[in-house]
Amino acid sequence: MYGEGAPQDYKQAANWYLESAEQGNVDAQYALGLMCSRGDGVPQDYRRSADWYRKSAEQGYADA
Repeated sequence: MYGEGAPQDYKQAANWYLESAEQGNVDAQYALGLMCSRGDGVPQDYRRSADWYRKSAEQGYADA
């Protein structure tokens, strides 16, 4: 579940999160927002980050 024992691959993680986020998964939307704000696996993009945070917040995700 947490990738223990596997090499860290932010780019691949971003791809999986994107696929799930586009299907409406709030956890993935928030995680993708975080990755976009940090530039982990994707180019750093604060606007894109805000869009993903907003989508998760609109579904009630309190941390967003």
